[in-house]
This record gives sequence, structure tokens and C-alpha cells, in this order.
Amino acid sequence: MSSFWSIWISVLSLIVIAGCFLLLRVCSKNTTDVKEGESMGHSFDGIEELNNPLPKWWSYMFYITIVFGLIYLALFPGLGNYKGLLGWSSANQSIGTEQGIKADSAAAIALAAEEGRYVQYDQEVKHANEKYGPIFAAYLATPLEELVKNQEALKVGGRLFLQNCAQCHGSDARGSKGFPNLTDGDWLYGGELATIKTTIMGGRHGMMPPKGGLPIDDSEIAGLAEYVVKLSGREHDEKLAALGQGSFMKGCFACHGMDAKGNKFMGAPNLTDDVWLYGGSRGVIEETIKHGRAGVMPAWKDVLGEEKVHVIAAYVYSLSNK
Repeated sequence: MSSFWSIWISVLSLIVIAGCFLLLRVCSKNTTDVKEGESMGHSFDGIEELNNPLPKWWSYMFYITIVFGLIYLALFPGLGNYKGLLGWSSANQSIGTEQGIKADSAAAIALAAEEGRYVQYDQEVKHANEKYGPIFAAYLATPLEELVKNQEALKVGGRLFLQNCAQCHGSDARGSKGFPNLTDGDWLYGGELATIKTTIMGGRHGMMPPKGGLPIDDSEIAGLAEYVVKLSGREHDEKLAALGQGSFMKGCFACHGMDAKGNKFMGAPNLTDDVWLYGGSRGVIEETIKHGRAGVMPAWKDVLGEEKVHVIAAYVYSLSNK
């Protein structure tokens, strides 16, 4: 935070507290010619206002609140860049990439421990690691083939999924446009246990260049899209699809295969199963061909660690393998 905003926040906070104190003092005194307990000379809806002071307990409560606020601001961070007398901090986090945050956080945790400062986040992480570390270590030591049979482990994996994966794949894991459905058994890179774990650990970067990087004219896109519609077993224009097949043979088969069933080594989708990551309408297929697609799944190895990824992999596998 810059010095300007630090000073601005500090001064504004102290002015508000001082204003509350002055307002309380004014309200505690009789500033009119009317004696306490007598009528103020007006009424509304049959209710007459009397000149009564604030109740003592109410005034004392406000004074205590003001004192508490000043003590709190002195002990804890609250006035701009002021760190507080106790040196307390909520977390050792900075803005940046996830990996950068973890690296900065690790260095800050070590420095805080060396200086004897109390950081709330550090203590919670330490407690969590002491409590749950042995549990996840035991899960990691269990082969995935056995872990998928452990209902308690799958419940843990489900909670980790909701915390870290549901933002893209949905709480029901059915995905959305551009984010795969994890419950249907259709996999771009393979749905084996080891492959799922590899995907989560290292992430994936799917890339289809515009027009597949092939010498395809814009006039050919409609026919190529029609051929793709035919491949998925839907009603189609036979003549247009035949023209599109010629365009497909210019090089699309290099990724999707001669039978158009895809290539899991490359993450090229199967075009014959009528399962679509970005949508299967003719318009969307034409858009995909013309402009290409670039889908990225981040790597979670350095974010969650292999222990948690191991459990999530078992859970994801269980979604399409009941």
C-alpha cells in the first residue's frame, strides 16, 4: 500500500472514532432550555417527545466500544501500513502466480518463524499438516486401484474436487462449454487411473490452430463442418459432406485419425461420438474450424502436492466408473 493511502486510511479511521466520541458527549448533555424529563413541545401520532438523556448503560457501552477500538488498532494491523504492536499477520501471501505465491509464502513463513512473529495462516497450515499429513501420506502409499475402493478416501477426494476443480468442471463434474464433462467416460487424453493422475499433476494444453494449420479456404469450412456432422451420425447434406471429406483428407486426419476417432496421445477429440467440448452445432463447428481452439488445464502438482492429487485422481475416476 502506498504512503498516501496508508495515511488516508489511518487519518480517516481516527477521525471517525473521534467523531463518535464527540457525538456521544454532545448527546449526553442537555443543550436546550427544556429541563430533563419535560416535554420538548411537539408530538407525533399521539407520542410526545420528552427531553430524556441517553441511558447510562448505553453511554458506557459506547465508551467501552471506543476504547476497545483504539486498543485493537494499536495491537493489530488496521491503520494503513502499521503492523501493530503484536506483530500479528493473517497470512504470508502475495499477488502473482500460484507457484510464485507458494514460493513467496514459504520464504515468508521461514522469516516469521525466525523473527518469532505470530502469523495466523502459518499456524493453521502447521496444525493442518500435523493433523492431516499422515492421512494423505497413507493415501499416497495406497495404489490407485485400491484407493478407488476406499469410500472414505473418495469422500475426501470429493471435497478436494469441490474446493479446487468445481470452478471449471462444475460441482457435479459435468463441465460446461470448454470444460470437459468428467462423468461420461469420454476422455481426450485417456481415462485410465494413471493417465488421470498425470493430467492433474502436469496439466494439459490442447491446441487446434485455425483451420488446423492447413491450406483450407473459407469456402471449404461449411463443407468440412457438414462432414464432421456426418461423422457424428447426425442428419446431413450428403453432397456438402462429400466435399468436406476432401478437405478433411488434406490433413485433419493427422490428428483426428483416418477413422476420425481421435488421438489420445495428442488430445485430439473423437469426432464420431457426438460428444462436444465447445458445442456440436454447425455454427459452432464452423467457428472451431475457422478460428481454432486453445484449452488449458493448469498443473496442480505444485499447488496441491502429489498426496492430494492422488486422492482427487481416484475420485475423478470413480465418477465415470461406478
